[in-house]
Amino acid sequence: MVAPPSRVFRFGVFEANSASGELRKSGVRLRLQDQPFQVLVIFLERAGEVVGREELRQKLWPADTFVDFDHSLNTIINKLREVLGDSAANPRFIETLAKRGYRFMVPVELVSTTNGENSGLPKSEASRAQPDISPRPTSLLTHPEELPNVPHGYVRILFLLIQIMYLCFYIAALARISVVQDLLQQTFGRPAWVAIILIVTASIGIPIRFYLLSAVSFDVRDLSRKFRKLFPATFVIDELWALSPFLLAPQIGLGLALGVTAALIYVPFAQRTLILMRDRAK
Repeated sequence: MVAPPSRVFRFGVFEANSASGELRKSGVRLRLQDQPFQVLVIFLERAGEVVGREELRQKLWPADTFVDFDHSLNTIINKLREVLGDSAANPRFIETLAKRGYRFMVPVELVSTTNGENSGLPKSEASRAQPDISPRPTSLLTHPEELPNVPHGYVRILFLLIQIMYLCFYIAALARISVVQDLLQQTFGRPAWVAIILIVTASIGIPIRFYLLSAVSFDVRDLSRKFRKLFPATFVIDELWALSPFLLAPQIGLGLALGVTAALIYVPFAQRTLILMRDRAK
């Protein structure tokens, strides 16, 4: 009797071995029962396609098996989602399509087979998945898979508060620009170029903050990808504005100005992390 081929599927930080029935996350084996693993393999083989509930019934239970199919399948899907850290309300891996079935949403790569071949998925799927699963260069920036699952509401509130804080900075500075120029005169002696930077960055920052406020408030899809494209520009603006407490150093003291600046320097990275956590919580 010929043993079934061993295939290793990779999606994100997960790997599934079809022959051994093992699912691993970042190399750590996860506990997953046989039927949920069978369903996972079906999803991985058909990534991006709709898999009907009736098709799953035929593959999991013979025709003469008496079982509460709907309840049993729902239990299997829930166990699979639990292991993957997924959610039916805000799916990242398994999407439920009403009256149709399920769809596996993330790219999948067939890493190897018993014959050492890297085949079995359509080439378009493998090539499309490759950028997402290739080894990441060492970076101080957080990757999505490193983040915990946090309730969506908490992440949204924190992110919105940061945007409101920056809006208050910009609007207050522009509304009292003459006072700011006096402070710049006291601090720098020649405030013209600093004032120009302040006005330009505030003018750019205001529409960006309104865009992020509306995008998060109305749950715009794929916002993390869009924000990461904006991140270099917002990072430069935010780091410049992180120096603004030094304008108040004569009033609040150099030590407090330094402490507030240090906190503001971190805020751009916090924004990025919150956006990634928002998509992970969905």
